[in-house]
Amino acid sequence: MAATKGINKLARGCVLVLATAFCGLSYAQAEPGVSENIRVNQLGFSPRSEKIALLVIQDAPVDSSRFVVRSAKTGNAVMEGALQVGRDKTWSGQRTLLADFSHLKTSGRYYLEISGPGDTEVIRSTPFEVGDTVFQDLATASLKAFYYQRASTELKEIHAGPWHRAAGHPDDKVLIHPSAANRARVANTIVSAPKGWYDAGDYNKYVVNSGITMGTLMSAFERYPDYFSTQSLNIPESQNALPDILDEVRYNLDWLSAMQDPTDGGVYHKLTTAGFEGMIAPHQATQPRYMVQKTTAATLDFAAVMAQASRVYAPYDAQGSKQYLQAAQAAWKWAQQHPAVHYRQDKLNQQFDPDITTGAYGDEQLADEQLWAAAELYLATGHTDFWRVISDAPLEYSLPNWADVRWLGYYNLLAHKDQLPQDSNRWRSAIEKNLVVAARELKEAGSKNAYRVPMLSDPKNFVWGSNAVAANQGILFLEAFRITGDQAFLNSAQATRDYLLGRNATGYSYVTGFGHKTPMHPHHRLAAARPDRPPLPGFLVGGPNPAQQDDCAYPSKVADQSYVDHVCSYASNEIAINWNAPLAYLANGLSAIENQYAESHSHHE
Repeated sequence: MAATKGINKLARGCVLVLATAFCGLSYAQAEPGVSENIRVNQLGFSPRSEKIALLVIQDAPVDSSRFVVRSAKTGNAVMEGALQVGRDKTWSGQRTLLADFSHLKTSGRYYLEISGPGDTEVIRSTPFEVGDTVFQDLATASLKAFYYQRASTELKEIHAGPWHRAAGHPDDKVLIHPSAANRARVANTIVSAPKGWYDAGDYNKYVVNSGITMGTLMSAFERYPDYFSTQSLNIPESQNALPDILDEVRYNLDWLSAMQDPTDGGVYHKLTTAGFEGMIAPHQATQPRYMVQKTTAATLDFAAVMAQASRVYAPYDAQGSKQYLQAAQAAWKWAQQHPAVHYRQDKLNQQFDPDITTGAYGDEQLADEQLWAAAELYLATGHTDFWRVISDAPLEYSLPNWADVRWLGYYNLLAHKDQLPQDSNRWRSAIEKNLVVAARELKEAGSKNAYRVPMLSDPKNFVWGSNAVAANQGILFLEAFRITGDQAFLNSAQATRDYLLGRNATGYSYVTGFGHKTPMHPHHRLAAARPDRPPLPGFLVGGPNPAQQDDCAYPSKVADQSYVDHVCSYASNEIAINWNAPLAYLANGLSAIENQYAESHSHHE
């Protein structure tokens, strides 16, 4: 059903998706005269996007009031402009000067130049690109990252390049943990649940976190199906008729299906070792693996994902679609019979051996999972019982995260509004209004801080995985843009991309392998096991986190600077599938929209 999938090529003449070389990855030291105090998207800009850079300074006056954009090839000035003084200080007490060169629309490679007092010192940014394909490789790599996280399979050099590795964790002899035992599956029964993605920097597989990850990726496909149908990730399945993003999601769906107890429909919370493995390669990590306790949160997340999958995969695999829906309905039934089975790891360890000390993903609030599952099951079946759950749910906006998935359901209901009941117009209008108001408030708050980015609208945004907060804000802006067509929301989505790629308080591009200053030592066992290689590309690290739960040495406690590029820092420098999914949605969604703009622009020339 899909169009023929092409190969996305690097503008610099290499093929990143083939991963046969390190091309496209930048680990070079800054050149003489380049100042890290100039904060700019380190990859560049789409021709028709806003283009903003910030110079971070102390309170000392700056004589220079102008900036110059120069061609990186010739050094010739192509644009000049006045620097704007930031209205607010940064959270660390510094000032910013803003350079707005949005009028630069000609494709090319450039750098920004600013003169110091009396022109005695000239500083410049690292070069950046302006062009229609600037973010193509980032978009592809953000999805290819999931391939690198695959369990139970060898990653061959033809697909993984220098990151090829042996298979680890076959997961065909998984033990039922005593917390998960019943009459049909007593403790230590051997079951099989291969495939799936490693959750984060560790080697375990967690249903709750896979839930929001898979829902986000499938929703991205649903919003931009034509774009994804022609994208190749160079994965083993790239030659089949299924779009590559759906091939990759299905690799995790195959594992997720095995997490359901076939005797009653309940879903195990996680597949895990008792404790975390060391920083070793997957094939060397051989501790026993367990299915741990069924929970309501895992079962409802499973129901939502399977119901959405039944819709998304129906054009490609009718039988598989039917099986997904049956699994979703069985999970929903179990959850209604067991509405409050929480995962409380400390209490679990008081009752059962062995102790489980890996990621808990405990969630005491389950109404949002109930809404998400009901929304996806309603869209899959049209049954009014599910609509009653939806119509009784709260309407206020909340940004999605693994513990709050209500708006995954609302996003999809709005995207399929033609399937809503005829008498639901008032409900739909209220939901749309709440979404757009939330996006507008975040956009306006973002315009007032020193870096002019939405993420810095509130220090409370800087939690564990703060970069995923930013990426999910980007999704909110894309959804608001889809509903309203308001260019300002698209600008805010692009500003969020700018934040993640360097326009921020640390000066890092937070995506491995993209930019001149990127994480080199992520808390990622796949990377740490091979210190002779650069880190695997396309992964979004967690980002600034002032709570600093890992007790590593951080350069700052200021919220937006509380980040350290060290393998010890699981609180700021780990990777995780639920962080990469919104990055992939944002990066690919923006590329899809910008590609449409580029095609439209070329047709009018």
